[in-house]
Amino acid sequence: MVSGWTKKKMTTMSLHKWRAAVLAVPFVVAGCAAAEAGGPRRILVDTDTDTDDLLALLYILKQNRSEFDLKAVTINANAWSDAGHAVNHMYDMLYMMGRDDIPVGVGGDGGISNSDTIHPNVGGYLPLIDQGMSRIGGCRYRQAIPLEGGGRLDVNTNFGIRRGFLPQGHRRYTPLHQPTAQQVMIGTISAGPTAVILIGAHTNFAIFLMTHPHLKRNVEHIYIMGGGVRSKNPTGCCPKNATTSCMPEQCGDHGNLFTSYSTNPNAEFNIFGDPFAAYQVFHSGIPITLVPLDATNTIPINEEFFNEFQRHQSTYEAQYCFKSLKMARDTWFNDQFYTSYFMWDSFTSGVAISSMRNDKNGEFGNDFAELQYMNVTVITSNKPYGVHDGSNPLFDGRTTPKFGLQKGGVHSGHVQTGITDSFCRIKGSNKGRCEDGYTKEVSGPESVNIRVAMKAKPNVDTNSSLDREFFKSFLEALNGLENSGSFDFKAQFPFYREILYKPDFEHKNLGRPVIVDMDMSPGDFMSLIYLLKAPIEVIDVKGILVSGNGWANVASIDIIYDILHMMGRDDIPVGRGNTTALGTPSLGCHYVSIIPQGSGGLIDSDTLYGLARSLPRSPRRYTAENSVKYGAPRNTDHPELRQPLAFEVWQTIKEQLDPNEKITILTNGPLTNLANIVLSDRDAISVIEKVYVVGGHIVDKDDSKGNVFTVPSNRYAEFNMFLDPLAAKTVLESSLDIALIPLSCQRKAASFASILKALMHADHTPESSFVHRLLLLLHDLQLKHRLYRHMDMFLGEVLGAVYLVEGLNIKPYLRPKPISIVANSTASTNGQIFVDKLSASSVEVLADFSTEEYYSRLANSLGNKEQSAVIGSFEEQTAVWSRPPQN
Repeated sequence: MVSGWTKKKMTTMSLHKWRAAVLAVPFVVAGCAAAEAGGPRRILVDTDTDTDDLLALLYILKQNRSEFDLKAVTINANAWSDAGHAVNHMYDMLYMMGRDDIPVGVGGDGGISNSDTIHPNVGGYLPLIDQGMSRIGGCRYRQAIPLEGGGRLDVNTNFGIRRGFLPQGHRRYTPLHQPTAQQVMIGTISAGPTAVILIGAHTNFAIFLMTHPHLKRNVEHIYIMGGGVRSKNPTGCCPKNATTSCMPEQCGDHGNLFTSYSTNPNAEFNIFGDPFAAYQVFHSGIPITLVPLDATNTIPINEEFFNEFQRHQSTYEAQYCFKSLKMARDTWFNDQFYTSYFMWDSFTSGVAISSMRNDKNGEFGNDFAELQYMNVTVITSNKPYGVHDGSNPLFDGRTTPKFGLQKGGVHSGHVQTGITDSFCRIKGSNKGRCEDGYTKEVSGPESVNIRVAMKAKPNVDTNSSLDREFFKSFLEALNGLENSGSFDFKAQFPFYREILYKPDFEHKNLGRPVIVDMDMSPGDFMSLIYLLKAPIEVIDVKGILVSGNGWANVASIDIIYDILHMMGRDDIPVGRGNTTALGTPSLGCHYVSIIPQGSGGLIDSDTLYGLARSLPRSPRRYTAENSVKYGAPRNTDHPELRQPLAFEVWQTIKEQLDPNEKITILTNGPLTNLANIVLSDRDAISVIEKVYVVGGHIVDKDDSKGNVFTVPSNRYAEFNMFLDPLAAKTVLESSLDIALIPLSCQRKAASFASILKALMHADHTPESSFVHRLLLLLHDLQLKHRLYRHMDMFLGEVLGAVYLVEGLNIKPYLRPKPISIVANSTASTNGQIFVDKLSASSVEVLADFSTEEYYSRLANSLGNKEQSAVIGSFEEQTAVWSRPPQN
């Protein structure tokens, strides 16, 4: 929470009124919003926190504050990063720079009604064309961004560098208290003339303009990194010494969508992230300077700059930037990093700073880029216009077009539905025809006159090894003593020690080997803590597999490492699983798109409802470090730290088994990992003793409903099965010995009052205190806000772990049932489980148990002093790291 930040409600308004107020005015000069003479230029940055955005922000923060003052940061949550990870990343970076005064806005839970009313605090999780009243939806444009290496996973963690380098401040995401993007934009721009720098998709700022057109007068200028106007993309071109077998790909195209070249060679990622939003920004009447690929393509991070940067890292911020760039280079997919990685957003920050400085002095021009005025627009749909084919929700199925748009106008054509859209393909060609997100040079009434950076200026010092003027400014700024960062993580704690806690079980009789497969919901973390408390003579947790297509984004794997560290189990390997469901594309969001993005959904799971940062910090974490041995193009500096995959952890555990041992598996999420193991390892079933599956809802005569509340048409599915129905079918209809813990039994274990009462009567340990704190928070949120009404469903997930450990002690009643699972059907039936007397597959279904025994044994185990936490919290760690070690 930002101290002293006043929450201001956005004025709800119809977009018909907005259209009259904004679009009817072809051009509005914002000169009346000029900054007071002599005062610093107020700046707001809207960012998707990609690696290059961090360089841009730090460059701005290093400027003299009497001249340029960064007043606020808002986070674009529908592109390269996920909201929960991005906001905490930003808080820590600002803490390093001594700028906890800067508010950070992210997300929000508002929506846009079918009648065009924009409700307060639309979160920007979805592009405007798909935004309704919900925070759930597909990934029409975002699917162009990879989910794993080189994509959102690496951005969310900054290649794993973030947690290893940045200090941890006091600000953090907190449910219902986090300032939203709209609140921060409104508060900042209301306070005075502000320059806005957009270095992500334009969703947040477009919503601001739509709802608060009267505040346009306070927006002095908009600086945008995005698009390609006359650009000729050099990425994908054959190098000079290439053989005749080289096949050029995107060479010479306007855009840089490397994942969607065959459908859209024209768009650039930032504009493609929300073309309709970008159109509103471009056509707002506010003066704009665009830094497109035309200019950024002329300032690649070349080897000379990289080497000079390596030699000059005299501040913490310079070190953080260089480490980030180096890991980007070392994990680059080919050997063309120096010619295909550009100073996109960082160059934009330089152009913005120089333009503001020159504009203030009444001078046209820029120290770093050649500028010229051009007439452009943003293409939001494809010809022929006015043909409704189901791709365009602004028009299709509506008597009146949404937002008061013109029938048959430029927004009324086919809108690209995804990166494989067949409409966008040209038969016999590798180059697509769609132009969604193309910043196109046009004339006539659709054009707007903006200032465009055409190319980076050469260094005026011809004797320098740096061939661009901005290279020199960038390195000088980051290494300058003015406004320097205070410390990195190790300097924050003068007696920091990196310790791995591994137990000594040499004289113990180890219990049955267990693998835990989880999707990192809050219930999964409670289950994991409980399992680590179970007597080692009963179960021996050998490994953890992580589903990346469930209730948390895969970068949340770091929370698992922290819990293992707290419990003294740094010996347990953690394997990263798939981020998409079985049988679905590796780029996309099929099934997982039903999980809310905002409150009660991914932003909370990714931060463990704000509590993750109170856990002790593990030396282990996700890292992009990689090895040629595992298929990487090159070894990074520390390939031994590489994050293992789920299947690799499975293979390692299987190879370490004694001849007569078998593995027990507990699944607490989608069955993607287990299905992949069964399909990829023909010996897997023979070494699996039993599988405890937490999930599923068996349709019965009682007509009880499932829990997929975000898909009302599907009355009987349960989330874990729905999130990967084909994997569920693969596992549950196999010959594995399965105990199913269905939703009906989970609901009997989902009483907040009962578990909280049981914990109060049990002994207290650091881990029981943490679980108690989490439960109190979830219960409080459930009582206070409608978006958290489903919190009790996470309680039931712990039942599988308790049943695995306690067995007969909770007096279970089991019934064998032949079942079948619906997969590859419609959203209304996928994931449903039926009793099928003709099915050859039968599972043991937990039908009942003693709730009294369950709550008592769960609470007593968490309070047991045996196998308790080695270190209880981050606060405890900071106390240790702040004093000299005792001999």
